[in-house]
Amino acid sequence: MPESGQPISFDVTVIGAGVVGCAIARKYTLLGARVLLLEKAPDALDGASKANSAILHTGFDAPVGSIELSCIQEGYRQYEQIHAKLNLPLDRCGAMVLAWTAEQESRLPDLMEQARTNSVGDVALLSREQVLAREPELASTVRAGFIVPREALIDPWSAPHSYLSQALVNGATFRRNTEVLSGSFDGNAWMLETTTGPVHSTRVINAAGLYGDIVDQRLIGRSDFDIRPRKGQFVVFDKTAARLARHILLPVPTETTKGIVVCRTVWGNLLVGPTAEEQQDRINANLDSETLEMLREKATEILPALANEDVTTTYAGLRPACGDKEYHIRRHPENMITVGAIRSTGLSAALGIAEYIARLDETPWPPLPEPEWPAMPMLAEDQTRDWQTAGNGGILCHCERVTRREVEAAMSGPNAAQSLAGLKRRTRVTMGRCQGFYCSGALQEMTAKCLKPESTE
Repeated sequence: MPESGQPISFDVTVIGAGVVGCAIARKYTLLGARVLLLEKAPDALDGASKANSAILHTGFDAPVGSIELSCIQEGYRQYEQIHAKLNLPLDRCGAMVLAWTAEQESRLPDLMEQARTNSVGDVALLSREQVLAREPELASTVRAGFIVPREALIDPWSAPHSYLSQALVNGATFRRNTEVLSGSFDGNAWMLETTTGPVHSTRVINAAGLYGDIVDQRLIGRSDFDIRPRKGQFVVFDKTAARLARHILLPVPTETTKGIVVCRTVWGNLLVGPTAEEQQDRINANLDSETLEMLREKATEILPALANEDVTTTYAGLRPACGDKEYHIRRHPENMITVGAIRSTGLSAALGIAEYIARLDETPWPPLPEPEWPAMPMLAEDQTRDWQTAGNGGILCHCERVTRREVEAAMSGPNAAQSLAGLKRRTRVTMGRCQGFYCSGALQEMTAKCLKPESTE
C-alpha cells in the first residue's frame, strides 16, 4: 500500500491465474494498463490449468460460428506468431480422426465438412490402408479416418508461464494466496475485499475457472452459468512408447466429449486420456483404478504394442464445464467482464480469448512501445536443453534431465515457484519414470529455504 494507507489503484484486476487469466494479464499489460493478477492458490496454474492434453487445436471440430471457434483460431495464430520469441515448443505433428466402427466411419464426411466450414480446409479423407501407412502401429481393425495437418503439440505449462512472465517483466503485479471475498462498484471503480487486503481497480475481469460462477455471485450478485466440474483422468506411458504414435490420434467425438486421445507429449512420453466425468466437487480430482485400467486397455486396443510398455504416472484434473458447449464471456455494466466455462480448449484459445476481451473492452491505453520478451526454459525433448549446455551445475533429476541451474532459476524472479507442484510445472523435476525416488533428497536440500512447507506435496 502507498504511504497514505489507501490501496494501490489498478486499471485492470484479473481474478484467476490459470492459462486464460495469465493470457489476459499479458494482453492488458502490453496494451499499457496497470494490471493486477489475483490467485487464491499458492501458484499459477494450480486449478483447472494444471491438467490437460497439451494440444494446440485448429478448431476444426468447434461449434460453427461460436466464440470458442474464433478464440481458438486467433489463439492458434498468435501462438504461431510469438512462440519462438518466448522460446516455446511447437510440434507440428498433425492429427488423425479415426473411425473404428461403421457408424463412426459414416460420420467422417460431416466432420470434415464442419472442419471446412470452420476454415480448416486442409483436412483429407484417408482409407484404412492410408491410415495404416501413416501409423503402422495402429490396430488393424481401424476402418478409415481423416487427417488434420495443423493440429500440434505444445508445453501446457511453459506457455501460460511465459504469458505471466511477460506480464510481470513489463510491469504487472501478481498476488498469490489471495481469494476475492466480495466487492463493490461505485459507478467508476471497484473496491475488492480479498484475503490479503482491499484492492482498488477501475475494471475487473473474472477468469476464475472452476469458481467463475461463484465469483460472479460474490461481486455482482448473479451468474448466467453454473459450473459443473468435469473430471478427466490420464495415463502417461514411458518415453519408449512415444515411438508408437506419429500423430495425435483422435476418436470421432460425441455430444459431450472429444473422447479419449492418444498422443505423444513434447517431453517424449505417450499420453492417453482424458475421461469426461461430471462431479460436484470443485477441488478434488480423485484417481480411480478401474477407470485408469479402462484407459490403458483402450490405448492398447488402439496401439497393441502398448501392452508391452510401462506406465510412468497417472493424473487427473477438472475442467470448468457447464450445461452447454459455448464459452460464457459477458461484459457487465459494472465495469466487469466474465470469462466463464472455458472447457478443454482453454490452452488453445487463451491468447484468442485475451484478444477478444480487449476488443470487447474498447478502453484505450498507450501500448508499450518496446515490451520485454522473456525466454522460457526449453523443456521439449527434441530441442536443445539446459543439460546440454555448459555451467548448468549438473543434472539433478536424471529421468527428465533437469539441471540444478534450471531449478535455481525456477525459484527466483517475479514468477518464482513457491510450491513443489509449481516447481514441477516449471522444470518437470521428479516427473519422470522414478517419480522422484532418486532425486527427492537432493531436491529437498536445494528447495528447503525457498518452498513454503505448507505448499510442498
